[in-house]
Amino acid sequence: MKALRKIGYFSAFIIPVLTIISFYLGGIANLSTLLFVYLLIPAIDSITGRDLSNVPKASVSEVANDFYYRFITYCWTFFQLTFIAWAAFVFTIHTLSLFEQITFIIAVSLSTGGIGITVAHELGHKKSLLERFYSKVLLMTVSYMHFYIEHNKGHHVRVSTPDDPATSRQNESFYAFWWRSVTRGYKSAWEIENKRLERKGISSFSIHNNMIWFTLLPFIFAGLLSAGFSLYLGYFVWQPIVFFFAQSFFAFSLLEAVNYVEHYGLMRKKIDENRYERVAPHHSWNASQIVSNFFLFQLQRHSDHHFNAIKRYQVLDHYDNAPQLPAGYPTMVLMAHIPQLWFKVMNPRLKKWNELNPGTDNASQ
Repeated sequence: MKALRKIGYFSAFIIPVLTIISFYLGGIANLSTLLFVYLLIPAIDSITGRDLSNVPKASVSEVANDFYYRFITYCWTFFQLTFIAWAAFVFTIHTLSLFEQITFIIAVSLSTGGIGITVAHELGHKKSLLERFYSKVLLMTVSYMHFYIEHNKGHHVRVSTPDDPATSRQNESFYAFWWRSVTRGYKSAWEIENKRLERKGISSFSIHNNMIWFTLLPFIFAGLLSAGFSLYLGYFVWQPIVFFFAQSFFAFSLLEAVNYVEHYGLMRKKIDENRYERVAPHHSWNASQIVSNFFLFQLQRHSDHHFNAIKRYQVLDHYDNAPQLPAGYPTMVLMAHIPQLWFKVMNPRLKKWNELNPGTDNASQ
């Protein structure tokens, strides 16, 4: 079982491989990745159920330090760079119908956003400079590098409070949340970075401002793709730039859908005018569906991630006393795009959670 679990995390590579195969089959086959993610994985989740077991405390250190688990994330980093280059190239040289263009871009984003940003999120929390560098590279490929600053220094500090752009409010639709989280999250990243430089006595308008680089690098990367392919083909091509930013849009929108799901309606209790209670497992929705957690490197055990942000994905714990989602992220993300269905499913669950846990501050938002 232990060996099977270790192999299971390589399942994430199924999604881009399926996208590649589907592309060459063409036509309706381009829907395969979407059907796999939003129908087959949830179906398998419903059959296999949840894995409520945790790594024994005596083994946590050994498992956490096992290089194998880091190796998978390193492999993904290099794979995603290659995958993006391949996808931009074939999008450029092949004549595709509008249907094929749209479905292919979305299918690619399920890898770059669904898996890639998840890996970037995992690596961005670590102390290793190499892992943090890989995180930034992955975020560059989806034009969302400011997430590295805002998520670590903004979201994890302000999560489940009205000050956090990435915490969805009760009765707030995903579409309203998307606009607020995208715009205010970017603005917040600039504010955090400017304050960092101010403390060091460095001007915000300098090469030391990471947000300047984080804003420019995706454009530089897209430009290099276009220039490289233009030189190779012997004529100028603009399609790589269009493709790159289109898949980026769907990729970071998928991230925001996950953000929407993770903290919906959960608020921390205010201690005084300037302080909130410490972040605890009950401030995040938890999901321990075994199959979707393999694909998402246990991101769905989000309660433990916020409680212990530096913990590696392979040792994240399930909490029985944390609010539980009715299904894994693929199902919940799809549901989030239909506000009335989302409210119908989640509001009663949130209300029941509040009634059973009166010490929380969710009702006061």
